[in-house]
Amino acid sequence: MATKARKTKSDYASVYRGHPGQWSWLLHRITGVGIILFLFAHVVDTAVVGWGPQAYNRVVSVYENPFVRVLELGLVAMVLYHSFNGVKIMLIDFFPRLVKHIRGLSLATAAVFVAGMIPITFIMGRQIVHLITKH
Repeated sequence: MATKARKTKSDYASVYRGHPGQWSWLLHRITGVGIILFLFAHVVDTAVVGWGPQAYNRVVSVYENPFVRVLELGLVAMVLYHSFNGVKIMLIDFFPRLVKHIRGLSLATAAVFVAGMIPITFIMGRQIVHLITKH
């Protein structure tokens, strides 16, 4: 007699159905990788100073490109989300009973992130628009 394989379920529903903890886990990993990639690029562009000021100035001039400024805004967003989500993770690590409130904590993290990004997007967005209209 053949036995059927059981469908895997979590405490909340089928696996990967969009539970806030799953989304925050995924976004935490994605933002961490993005930050590391920028850090690598930053180390490389700073190392160019060894070839002289002209080489360094040429590499750094890429930051006057509006597209690169949009990428910088994305970097700031990644750093903010990663840090706020990291605080949430630390709170859950130190106070395990908070896991019962994961949905509320995830929504609070998202709200603080959005609230923090509003003024940052306004400030950096103005600079991006200025670069676009300047060209």
